[in-house]
Amino acid sequence: MKTLNSENNFLAIDIEHSSIENSKIVIVSAPYEHTVSYGGGTKNGPEAIIKASAYVEFYDDEFDRELCFEKGIATLEPINFDLAKDGMALFMIENQVTKLLDLDKFVVTLGGEHTISTAPIRAHALIYPNMSVLQFDAHSDLRHEYQESVYSHACIMARVVEFLPTQKITQVGIRAQCKEEAEFIKTNGINTFYASGIKRGLYGQNWGKSVVDSLADDIYITFDVDFFDPSIMPSTGTPEPDGFLYNDALEIFREIKRQGKRIIGFDVVELAPRENLQHPDLTTARLIYKIMNFAF
Repeated sequence: MKTLNSENNFLAIDIEHSSIENSKIVIVSAPYEHTVSYGGGTKNGPEAIIKASAYVEFYDDEFDRELCFEKGIATLEPINFDLAKDGMALFMIENQVTKLLDLDKFVVTLGGEHTISTAPIRAHALIYPNMSVLQFDAHSDLRHEYQESVYSHACIMARVVEFLPTQKITQVGIRAQCKEEAEFIKTNGINTFYASGIKRGLYGQNWGKSVVDSLADDIYITFDVDFFDPSIMPSTGTPEPDGFLYNDALEIFREIKRQGKRIIGFDVVELAPRENLQHPDLTTARLIYKIMNFAF
């Protein structure tokens, strides 16, 4: 597994703190895009995130540390999918993540469209069978198939519940879905926190605690950036109004920490960078580094 050099890796850090041998954290880049249904460009997401990360400060005042130098962060060369798609593409991602987990690394996977998340989730579930998946998303992604494909980005969580109990799935920020998805959630006991319910107070004033209460002690996070409101995250393929702000996500991470639960891995997907619009890329890069800090 080859890593990127200090000019091209996450945070642009030196080789001493970014080699596989010296790093606890490893970033997998999966620039996969095959089933986007509205705006495109997610295949450019990982590169844009890594480029923007060079402008993220190393120091985190909340934790009073520079995590990248304490733990090390290696950034692997992007997976080359060539003509690989659907199941073969997911196999390539899962294989790389599994090898890193076998080396006792903390793995962060960057997409690409949300389809890629099935692979790292499955790889983690084999090691942490009691884990929960915490999905930040505007969409529930529970369609059995979409546009004649079971590998669509709109079907990611439908694939996950094929190998993980539905009660182990918690969704937050959902505000766009079809009727069949809503019925599936009710019938199968998925923990879904709708955006409208959060904002109407249906889950209580401290809704973040309710979210974390539904999770197991080991938590895998899949973060679709369209969780955020389009006002701060316009660079995504399927933006939805009435979304959330950056600190709304951080408060959930803080609650995870307060409850003594742990983040075991995560992916961030669906950034579709736009030319001459840098702040969504930087916001995503900073979010990734912030989640790392909460995980450690």
